[in-house]
Amino acid sequence: MTGTQARNRYLFLLFLRWFPVGLWVPIVILLPLDRGLTLAEAGLAASLQGFVVLALELPTGGLSDSWGRRPVLLLSSVIGTASVTVLIFADTFAMFAVVYVLQGIYRALDSGPLEAWYVDATLAADPDTKLERGLSAGGTVAGIAIGTGALVTSGIVAWVELPGVPTMVQPVLLILVLQLAGFAALAFLVKEAPHPAGKRSLLTSVRDVPRVIAEGVRIVRHSRVLLCLLGTSLCWGFGMVTFEVLMPVRLSELVGGGEQAAALTGPVGAAAWFVNALGAAAVPLLTARIGVGRTAMLLSVLHGATIVAMGLAAGPVGVIVAHLACYTVHGARGPLSLTLLNREVTSEHRSTVMSISSMVWQPAGALGQVLLTLLASGVSTGFAIVVGGVVLALAAPLYLPAVRAERRKPVPV
Repeated sequence: MTGTQARNRYLFLLFLRWFPVGLWVPIVILLPLDRGLTLAEAGLAASLQGFVVLALELPTGGLSDSWGRRPVLLLSSVIGTASVTVLIFADTFAMFAVVYVLQGIYRALDSGPLEAWYVDATLAADPDTKLERGLSAGGTVAGIAIGTGALVTSGIVAWVELPGVPTMVQPVLLILVLQLAGFAALAFLVKEAPHPAGKRSLLTSVRDVPRVIAEGVRIVRHSRVLLCLLGTSLCWGFGMVTFEVLMPVRLSELVGGGEQAAALTGPVGAAAWFVNALGAAAVPLLTARIGVGRTAMLLSVLHGATIVAMGLAAGPVGVIVAHLACYTVHGARGPLSLTLLNREVTSEHRSTVMSISSMVWQPAGALGQVLLTLLASGVSTGFAIVVGGVVLALAAPLYLPAVRAERRKPVPV
């Protein structure tokens, strides 16, 4: 397989992966409420997904390295399809809890193997390839897919009527169709080299997971670059609470109420994913002159600055403009961090190390949600957003070891 073929397959599979997420976003809280759950019950059911992902993130990363990217991706697709099937009929707290537990397993299995497969296939075709180009294109496709999906669901709910099918269920049926298409695409398009240990059964691979995880942790512990990159993830996870949780609160304060803010957050949310895609698309231009590490440092500061501006803005227009700028930078930073991390690991432990990086977001985000919401309640929402922006910007110096490593080993143009 050529590098171009791997890239095209990766981008197509990414679109199939994230378009259903965009379809789900507008009704994520509305569907359970429409089925009779209270807001507290819907929130509790949804929280189960996070706990499951946190528990399984590292073991599933080890399984991807031990068993292979393709079988793990196919297994994740099967479980994702099962969760959507249950969702179509869910009308009790218990059924929604099952949906979110299955979603958690699906997300944990799905976290990392596709990117790991793409990086492995690309480096096998050309060891000197610039990973940031393909990964940034992936960020662009994901942003466009989510934004488009959200708009499609809004259109379906507003204008489409299928006899005998509740309005809120119509987007879920489309999600199910796309899940099935995604499984077929994975089975057909994802080809990988045989595992170094030969063909392995699931049971054998599961038994090998603890060893793979231990080796991955040891690699991270002995790499200053990787440790610092994990530090950037901690700052990032903490600061993300500002634009994912506190921004609508800040907007509601400025426009005079939740209903007025809700009318704005829908189109603003879709626009945010489109500018996120634009930021990812700009990565090759940004890195061409100063390199990946330095660009990541500069964007960390800029990212924090856009969040601080969101907290200090005196009117709704300023908050929205700062929010869109924040998402633009957010889209550019992701592929850069992923590139730097993948430069430091080999195929044998790629998914495990990516899972470790993903794991640190969870507790950092939880801590940010607790502390920043307390600040918002005790001082002001604007002050809490500013604090979150400052913490996020503190990630900048943590990219220095990666910058030094890039200097020692220049990446060919």
